[in-house]
Amino acid sequence: MIRILDDSESPARNGFGMVALTEKIFGEGGWLQVKLGLEHRPQQEEMAIRVAQSFAMDAPIIFEAGTGVGKSLAYLVPGIIYAVDSKRPFLVSTHTISLQEQIREKDIEQCRVLFKSVPELHRYAGFESAFLVGRGNYVCMKRLVRAAEERADLFNQGNQQALDSLSEWATHTKTGLRQETDFPIPPDIWDAVNADASTCNRKNCPAENCFFHSARQKVQKAHLIILNHSLLFSLIAAGMSPGGDTPGILYPNDFVVVDEAHTLPIIATNHLGAAVSSYAVERALRILYNPKTKKGFLKKIGNPGDRRLVAEALAACSEFFEQTSHTLLGKKDQVRLAEGEWTEPVFQEPLLELTKRLKALAYKEQDETRADEIRDQQLRIDSYRTVLGRFLALDFDGHVPWVERTGKTRQIISLRSAPIDLAPVLRQILFRRNTSVALTSATLATSGGMDPFLARIGADGQPHGAVTSPFDYERHCEILITTDCPASGGQTSPSTIQYWSDCIVRAATAIEGGSLILFTSYRDLAAVVRICRESLATHGRPLFEQVPGGTRSQLLDQFREAGNGVLFGTETFWTGIDVPGPALSQVIMTKLPFENPSHPVFQAREEYVRDRGGHPFLEISLPEAVLRFRQGLGRLIRKVDDRGRLVILDSRVLRKEYGRAFVEALPKTTFTRFNRADWERCFPRKHRGRG
Repeated sequence: MIRILDDSESPARNGFGMVALTEKIFGEGGWLQVKLGLEHRPQQEEMAIRVAQSFAMDAPIIFEAGTGVGKSLAYLVPGIIYAVDSKRPFLVSTHTISLQEQIREKDIEQCRVLFKSVPELHRYAGFESAFLVGRGNYVCMKRLVRAAEERADLFNQGNQQALDSLSEWATHTKTGLRQETDFPIPPDIWDAVNADASTCNRKNCPAENCFFHSARQKVQKAHLIILNHSLLFSLIAAGMSPGGDTPGILYPNDFVVVDEAHTLPIIATNHLGAAVSSYAVERALRILYNPKTKKGFLKKIGNPGDRRLVAEALAACSEFFEQTSHTLLGKKDQVRLAEGEWTEPVFQEPLLELTKRLKALAYKEQDETRADEIRDQQLRIDSYRTVLGRFLALDFDGHVPWVERTGKTRQIISLRSAPIDLAPVLRQILFRRNTSVALTSATLATSGGMDPFLARIGADGQPHGAVTSPFDYERHCEILITTDCPASGGQTSPSTIQYWSDCIVRAATAIEGGSLILFTSYRDLAAVVRICRESLATHGRPLFEQVPGGTRSQLLDQFREAGNGVLFGTETFWTGIDVPGPALSQVIMTKLPFENPSHPVFQAREEYVRDRGGHPFLEISLPEAVLRFRQGLGRLIRKVDDRGRLVILDSRVLRKEYGRAFVEALPKTTFTRFNRADWERCFPRKHRGRG
């Protein structure tokens, strides 16, 4: 929806002045070029002006900007100017930590230097910025002190040692953020001391003594607020958006940029449904009282009967999840819930009795802080009871529910739901809030344009645009596509695994720099690594393997440092990683990145489209695979002087009719076809690793 501008509004307030300044900053010979010495990029200028106009009109815009356009400055500069002029909060949401770090360490400072260097922009140089982090990431000093005082009742000996380390760290940390710690913190410890609790309120924890409330004050004063997509949608799902007709997405009268917007559908899917797991329920109950260690919250304030209630609830919930696993999953990892009442609600009565008792304890408790803690635990247990009941009754209109095994050892039983059609949900929470929301990414369009993405996110008919990358892919990028790799559809055959392995070793050892090998499944990745490991080691090539639950950032740091490594990665490495220079000189794609057709959400979406007379493959599978494909391509050339090679080991690109959509998504019009007989010519062994 577009806001009608009132004639009485000043140019600064209504955004006209901001648009004019944006034109002077980004135009050829403009202040960005003259004062900061940055090259003029017509693509950046076009994006900045379009985004500035959307801010001024409180209108949405969806804008694709190819790698190297400089999109972060294109939205930060007009956004900061408008936030200062209009006194409205400007939110920037990103998906990856690397982009947040770029904004914090480089882009914000560039904006400030620009504003200081131009007299007409001096008034913006003092803009305030802040990072919005979920409160559960902060330590609460009041809760930490209480936990230390009651440590003997709450924690076993090992956890008490971790509590000592945490207490020592808390005396010198400046932010109180868990991410700063360099030692492991057991979940039970962090649950007892983090700021996500009723006790951590402004009365108990004034800003001068509280990391979270101090950070919250900075956010409230900031013109620019940076957060990640997960937090944005978690807060929206928790009802934190402005109510009624008040404009704004997260704060009253805010305006928002969503960068890396290609990840929006998956993030929204993950956060706009319900979820409960055997691990979460068991952990919440053991915080109250752990029968094995005889530690917990109720050791001091409860009686033997209270502790018996916890033991009974633990047994009942364990029985429920075991029955769920046995009845629904069997040997499978994931099953869509088609019928409810698959087992008895044995959890219902024990959890209900426990929450009643916790409510009574909170009412009797004289210590207000402890009463708040008891109520928090009671509300948590009661919410789990409610959600479990919803799953058993399949009370999910418009959502698809499923059960799956999760965790590193696949021992956790999780119940989850997600919206089948995101469009009406996102339309309501993003595009009908009477404010501007700008979505941007390097990859939003397919060969069919941006319509599939717009339809998916409920932005049909909204203003949109695109500018191409300024990088010279024709000269700087070589593309090779196999013609003789065995068929890659469905479960990968041993012959395909062997072909990939042989070709990967050959290609990786034919260049001086590093290679990124992209897979669509951990199973295929592990099979290829087993075959390649010895050969790569013989050639002095460090091998880096992504494993389920592993840390991506640490693996990337090691890969960058090696300079000539071979990194084997799956889904999360197709997008959002930035390794400029020779350390990533080659991207090898093993298989086209089609969605897992057996996932319950995908199946439900297919049925939804088919029931409405649509074509699921053309409307869902193909456009989304092309977007992921384009994201994978984007890992190769990250700066203007980068050179690289793209190798595609899925011959369906050339054999299948739909392969044309992937060919059209390539960053250049020419490519080389090759088969095994061409390996000597395409991948000559000229270089040996540094060992």
